Amino acid sequence: MADAIELLQQLGFSEYEARAYVTLLQAYPLTGYELAKRSGIPRPNIYPVLQRLEERGAVMRVETPEGTRYAPAPPGEFLKRLDRRFEETLAAARKALEALGPAPEPEPVWSLSGYSAFLDHARALLDRATRTIWIALWPPEASALAMPLTRAEARGVRITTLCLAACASACEGCRGELHRYRIAPASAARWLILVADEEEVVAGELRGETEAHGLRTRQRMLVDLMQDYIRHSIALAATVQELGDEVRRLRPPARRLLTTVRRRLARKSAS
Repeated sequence: MADAIELLQQLGFSEYEARAYVTLLQAYPLTGYELAKRSGIPRPNIYPVLQRLEERGAVMRVETPEGTRYAPAPPGEFLKRLDRRFEETLAAARKALEALGPAPEPEPVWSLSGYSAFLDHARALLDRATRTIWIALWPPEASALAMPLTRAEARGVRITTLCLAACASACEGCRGELHRYRIAPASAARWLILVADEEEVVAGELRGETEAHGLRTRQRMLVDLMQDYIRHSIALAATVQELGDEVRRLRPPARRLLTTVRRRLARKSAS
C-alpha cells in the first residue's frame, strides 16, 4: 500500500489523494465518513480530497438510498486516461517551448570617437536609409554630409532636418522638410543626431573638426528617445514662436519651461 501511495504522489497526487484512492480500491463503496476513518485522513479534509479525485476522474460518486458513497475508477481505465492527459500536456508544452525560440540578444551601444570616424558612421547610416531620416545638426556637419543626404533624397527617403544653428537660409546640406530653431542648450560643442528608418541612431557632441564623442546603436529606447527629441524640439519651438508674448500669460510651470525655450530661440538674433 505504501508503495502505491508513493507512486501516485510521483504522478502528481497529494498524499491524502493517494491514500483515499488506494483505500477505496481495497473497500468500496464508502461514505466520506467511512473513508476518512479507514484512510486516516482528517474528516474536515476528506470531502475536498474527494472533490479533487472526482475532477481527476479517479473517483466516482454513487448515490444510494443510504446516501452518497464513493467508488474508485478501475486502475487500468484511470491510468490510461491519466497517460493520455499527460501526453497531451507534454505535446502542448513542447509546442509552446519550441515556439519561443532563443531570446533576442540585447542591441549593443557602440562608442564613437574622433571627428572623421564619427562622420563616417553618419554617412554609412544615411546611405543605408530606405524610408525616413530625422537629423539635427549644425552647418559644418550639414556641409560634410551634403552628398549622402542628397543621395538619400534622390532615393525617395523622407528627410526631416532640424538646423540647430537657425541659419537665416538653407545651406547646401539641408534637405527635405527643414526647420530652423536654435533649441539646443548653449555649449561650445555642436550636436549631431541622426535617426535612420526609426531603427538606428548616431548621436554625439563635436568640437571643431577634430574632436567628437558619441554613440551608434539600434537599441529601441535610445532610437525612440533621439527621434522624439528632434520631433518634440520642432513642435515646441514652433509652439513658442506662435505664442509669442502670450507665453507670459500661461500658468507658472508651463510659463517657466516655455520661457526657457523662448530664450534659447532668441539667441538666433544675438549670434
